Amino acid sequence: MNQQQANPDDRSDNVSKLTEAVQNTIDNMEAAHDSMRFASEEEKVNIQAKNERREQSLEAMRQEIRDEAAFQERQSE
Repeated sequence: MNQQQANPDDRSDNVSKLTEAVQNTIDNMEAAHDSMRFASEEEKVNIQAKNERREQSLEAMRQEIRDEAAFQERQSE
């Protein structure tokens, strides 16, 4: 039988990918905020709720960036 080996964990570009995800999330938040000018009250509530969830995601991604940077620092020692 042919068994596949698991791919090694390549974390070398995680910080870059996470940084891009943070920027994309910020861009989405700003676009959503701008769209509120044309939104109904119900849509505004939904946009605000979604942006609050995005804020939580941003904090989680930023923590992951810090963790990844620390991991990479330890690997280079």
